[in-house]
Amino acid sequence: MSEEHYLELCENPVQFENASSVNNVFFDEANKQVHMYFLHRMDDKGEVKCIKFSIGNKILAVQRTPKSVDFISFIPDYPHLECSQECKMKNASILGFCWTNWNEIVFITDQGIEFYQVLPDKRSLKLLKSQSVNVNWYMYCPETAVILLSTTAQGNVLQPFAFKSGTMSKMPKFEIELPVVPKPAKLNLTERDIAVATIYGQLYVMYLKHHSRTTDSPCAEVVLYQLPREGSCKKTNVLKLNTTGKFALNVVDNLVVVHHQSSQTSIIFDIKLREPDCALNVHQPVLPGRSIHPYRIPLTGIDSSSWSVFQPDIIISASEGYLWYLQVKLPPTVNLLQDKGKLMDFLLRRRDCKMVILSVCTQMLNGGDKGGLPVVATVFDKLNQVYKEYLEAEQTYTVATESGPSRGSAARERPVRRQAVIDQSDMYTHVLSSFSEKKDTSHKFIIAVLMEYIRSLNQVQITVQHYLYELVIKMLVQHNLFYMLHQFLQYHVLSDSKPLVNQQLLHTRLSTANDEIVEVLLSRQQVLGALRFIRSVGGHGNISARKFLDAARQTADQMLFYTIFRFFEQRNLRLRGNPSFNPGEHCEEHVVYFKEVFGEQAFMKQVTV
Repeated sequence: MSEEHYLELCENPVQFENASSVNNVFFDEANKQVHMYFLHRMDDKGEVKCIKFSIGNKILAVQRTPKSVDFISFIPDYPHLECSQECKMKNASILGFCWTNWNEIVFITDQGIEFYQVLPDKRSLKLLKSQSVNVNWYMYCPETAVILLSTTAQGNVLQPFAFKSGTMSKMPKFEIELPVVPKPAKLNLTERDIAVATIYGQLYVMYLKHHSRTTDSPCAEVVLYQLPREGSCKKTNVLKLNTTGKFALNVVDNLVVVHHQSSQTSIIFDIKLREPDCALNVHQPVLPGRSIHPYRIPLTGIDSSSWSVFQPDIIISASEGYLWYLQVKLPPTVNLLQDKGKLMDFLLRRRDCKMVILSVCTQMLNGGDKGGLPVVATVFDKLNQVYKEYLEAEQTYTVATESGPSRGSAARERPVRRQAVIDQSDMYTHVLSSFSEKKDTSHKFIIAVLMEYIRSLNQVQITVQHYLYELVIKMLVQHNLFYMLHQFLQYHVLSDSKPLVNQQLLHTRLSTANDEIVEVLLSRQQVLGALRFIRSVGGHGNISARKFLDAARQTADQMLFYTIFRFFEQRNLRLRGNPSFNPGEHCEEHVVYFKEVFGEQAFMKQVTV
């Protein structure tokens, strides 16, 4: 059996000239681009320390010295205009820079940060704000425009700054808890130990924590610190790696991916999955470690040991000249995660999950899976909870739209229908319809599954579509389970609907349980339905007129009573040549009522020859 790879490199990588012909390779995190410095392509003004385009590739920034950054405009109205900017702080050295907008840039120096606006038409920069602080190293998250500065001697006090539309905000600083090491040794935090990424819409600082081999638990772990826009940063999750060595981190589809260098395998963590046998927010890998699905490069092959990892989901092989996006393959996870409830929790949070979820449901019903109906119920409940949340969001949006925007409130965005929303038509079309026709499965189990799905929908107050009821009725009639149909109708397990009544008529035409079905329909005030049913099975010649007239009177619907009364007049005329009721039918009170409401002239006249 071939290894089931649940991680793969994208099929169409970005290709660039391999680094053997260049002096340096730089990754531009804001634009997800690789920039290479060629001596013969740029004026030789000195070694390039860093080179990045602004967002949208409008302005190129090049750092050659510790004191200044050069700028080249690629804006059509100001092509190739150049300027240079020195850092303002005396005796400071520029560690690097980050673009936060198409014309806004931050210099990070060993003495603090300087926030500038680039003015291409004036060939100059305007200082917007600066902050003095001793800096060891920095890290930038372009998705959130947040910069982390490492301060203090050990480097483990991090000072975040957020940037938005020309403003710089200082966020509360926080301390990374370093592992205990034997004295007199000291441990410093470096940028290799830290990654910053967005997971489930929240910004996290991920710390790769290596424990001393002298401790009881020498295995490494990833500690997550949540960094809110407002309020202090707090330690929230611990990911247990259960091994030691060199690691690298990615985030793909809200999963933390940890690459282990020596074994060349990767493991994934989902911080929303709870481990029943672990402390709160302590996580084990969701799946066993696997290598990334091999990517074949023509002629040369690929050496994964030379890869560089960038956030959130990028892997670069500079020597081969490739940039890939890391992806999660969901189908292999189905066989690796045996717990169907946990598997469903995992799949429901992934991007391209719909067809995989439906295939899991089909597999679960069609064969061999242990657990039976309780497992089926768990899966249905999880699916319908997500379905219900989407319907409620849609309803809230509709109500808000119809009532118009309230003063001072922002316009609501229509809820996005994610692939995790599995509605009734999805389940009917892809799973239940074909499942109900399986000949090698017990009809009792099929009916139980259908009723379990209906129960699950009712539990979250989702209106059940008639085609699901029709499947149940079809199964009950096929196997002569009329007593069960009677019970379902009597106790409102199958609810009223016109399509449902018609389906009952269709499938009970040849049954011997006609009286039972009629009684149930009349008890639920489905008088016309009961009448149509009895006509369809050819039994209307000898049915009790009084039973139907009683039921029609109880509805308090005068036109319904008129219709039923007229029907039996026509029947009497056809059978006996006289529309009147015989004394033995005990319909006298209904005749009096009919006359009071509609008048004597409304009675059907006897036809004379």
